Amino acid sequence: MKPLFIQGPSITTRLVVLVILSSLMMTLDHRQNHLEGIRSTLSLLIYPLQYVINLPIAATQWLDDSLSSRESLQEENARLKRQNTLFKARLQTLQSLKAENQRLRELLQSSKKVSERVLIAELLSVDLEPFTRQIVINKGSRDEAYLGQPLVDAEGVMGQIVHLGLFSSTAMLITDANHAIPVQVNRNGLRAIAMGTGAPDKLDIPYLPISADIVEGDLLTTSGLGGRFPAGYPVAMVTEVVKDPTLPYAVVSAMPTARLEQAREVLLLWPTTQQKDAPSDTAGESAATAPPS
Repeated sequence: MKPLFIQGPSITTRLVVLVILSSLMMTLDHRQNHLEGIRSTLSLLIYPLQYVINLPIAATQWLDDSLSSRESLQEENARLKRQNTLFKARLQTLQSLKAENQRLRELLQSSKKVSERVLIAELLSVDLEPFTRQIVINKGSRDEAYLGQPLVDAEGVMGQIVHLGLFSSTAMLITDANHAIPVQVNRNGLRAIAMGTGAPDKLDIPYLPISADIVEGDLLTTSGLGGRFPAGYPVAMVTEVVKDPTLPYAVVSAMPTARLEQAREVLLLWPTTQQKDAPSDTAGESAATAPPS
């Protein structure tokens, strides 16, 4: 009777045989590269398996890189947006400073045209009541400002101080309905009075006879009469002249040359000693506005 199980070589024997074969194959491969062809064939056969095994790892790495790149791009985008906003704000500030510098240059150029003492003041507020055109500036009695002191900008006369404080003052603009200023036509010296209308861009020139030599486009300047406003400063440009024979006087309107609605800085004028010592003929100015009898 044959045994049911045929007993082969022991495990130890098999291990020894495998070790000897492995050593022999390694020696032959090291010295003569006999197994290079076999190795190449085996690597070709197992490459698909290696690729499949490595695919999840590669996919995971690609996903991590994509997420990292996306997060990095988002951070970079946010940083650039913040930087862009900062640059825009700085650009706006630079543009504002440039405009302010230009205005100050114009004021200083205006001050060089005259010999009077001058001082730059800034606007603090504007009175918005109907027919009232007044502003508050940041100069007062401590700066030696005084009542009736004239204000100008780079383009012409703006008004005069009517209320004086220690640190600030209120000035009435020439367009205020209660303001009047002696003027003359720059072309021929014709004297007149420019009256405020309450409108921001209109002055009336009343009581001129129909025969008066005044036309549209004429420049009106301060005449110096009354001693309050120095002579020769631009006041307004004539915009309308109506000479109706049925009316006793010509209807003349003018637009102020000063930038009354845009100015942020004004120039305070101190007249020469001779002008300041002269009496201010305010009553004379008022009388000049009355129609002749």
